[in-house]
Amino acid sequence: MNLCGYYPESINEGEGLRAAVFISGCRHRCRGCFSPATWNFSYGEPFTLDRQDEIIRDIAGNPLLSGISLLGGDPFFSADEVSGFLDRLYEQAGPVNVWAYTGYTFEELTADPASAEYGLLRRCHVLVDGRFEEKLRDPSLRYCGSSNQRLIDIPASLAGGQVILWKPALTF
Repeated sequence: MNLCGYYPESINEGEGLRAAVFISGCRHRCRGCFSPATWNFSYGEPFTLDRQDEIIRDIAGNPLLSGISLLGGDPFFSADEVSGFLDRLYEQAGPVNVWAYTGYTFEELTADPASAEYGLLRRCHVLVDGRFEEKLRDPSLRYCGSSNQRLIDIPASLAGGQVILWKPALTF
């Protein structure tokens, strides 16, 4: 697995101040993607355990963070490896709020509870789902790029057996 970007602090990829971790590789190839270079699974640097530890230390040492956001590429194409990173993060940093961005829909990710993708989903709190649709692009939307994409409260949705949209805690 490769890391194609890391921002220790960002306000663009989810609610509050978040660390943004960009995972290389995506097969969705959405037309109008803002970062097509990240489709390549070899793009960026190897996301070694040492590099993961550096990022985990950054996150654990920053009391201002609201959590982290996983982006890409698409982290769900490397679900096993990203799950391992999150397990290490939780072990070393304690509870951390995790947002994940994907071109998959919630329904696709929950179709097989034995899948690696479902395992990653269960480790996260908010899912920004759906492929970017250039014809539905809407820069006024919070935290997503096109109007078909949803911000989903993962724990509530899994518990309720249906999609429950995330509600912001912060108001602007």
